Parts: sequence; structure tokens; C-alpha cells
Amino acid sequence: MDYRVLAVILLSFLAYTCADPVKFVDCGSVHGKVVQVDIKPCSQQPCQLHKGQSYTVNVTFISSVASQTSKAVVHGVVECVPVPFPIPIDDGCKSGIQCPIVPQKPYNYVTELPVKTEYPAIKVVVEWELRDDSSKDLFCIKFPVQIVN
Repeated sequence: MDYRVLAVILLSFLAYTCADPVKFVDCGSVHGKVVQVDIKPCSQQPCQLHKGQSYTVNVTFISSVASQTSKAVVHGVVECVPVPFPIPIDDGCKSGIQCPIVPQKPYNYVTELPVKTEYPAIKVVVEWELRDDSSKDLFCIKFPVQIVN
């Protein structure tokens, strides 16, 4: 393989993986602390989510408690009204987290966020919670997105 082609591929990969983290607001993480939030692909903020496409969400967090389970709950907040935003897998233990969760260890919660074609083109605030086995938030984050055609 030509080294120039390899260099272009590597630089493209680095540009993709070194995107700026998503700006978020903590909305009540009771039993954890969020370190970073990434959405791929997301080249600008707020992230533009295209209908019919799927996006990878990666939340790096540190738990302050032990938990046997974790469950994701996602809402789109439209005009102060939380609307359920279903995700394919709500079990955090099947989304990059090796359960049981132990205190003071960093975890990467990684899942897919499908954007259905029937969603309206709208600006929305996504509220993403990951709950422990006592239904308390390991993390709760909010970040703006724009759903586009």
C-alpha cells in the first residue's frame, strides 16, 4: 500500500476520533460524575441529527456507588415537556459497561441513538439518565441537538 494513502486514512481516522466533546449540563447525577460526552458523527454543536440515521453516544463517567444493574432512560425535552425517546438497548450492562458497577472506576457507556424518519425537524434538548439498581441516577445529562431532514 502506498504510504501516502495510509497517511490520509490515519489522519482521517484521527480527525474523526478527536472531535470536540459535546457540551452538556449535569441534571442531577446522584451516584456518579460525568467526565465527557461524545456523539459520533457530530461535527458542530448543537449536533445535527439527520432523520433515518443512527448516532453513537459515548458517556464517560465515574460511579460513586456499587450497582448490579444500570438502565438508560432518554427523553427529548420540547417546550419544557419531556417526551420519551426510545433507544434500542436500555440495559447499560449491555452497552459497554461491565457489570457489576464498582465505585470510583471510570466507565464508558456506549450506545446507538437512532433518529426515526417520523421525528419532526426541531431543536430539542436530550435528557439522558443512567439509573442504578436503586433507580438513582449514575448520571443525568442534558445536551441540545437539532433534528434535520
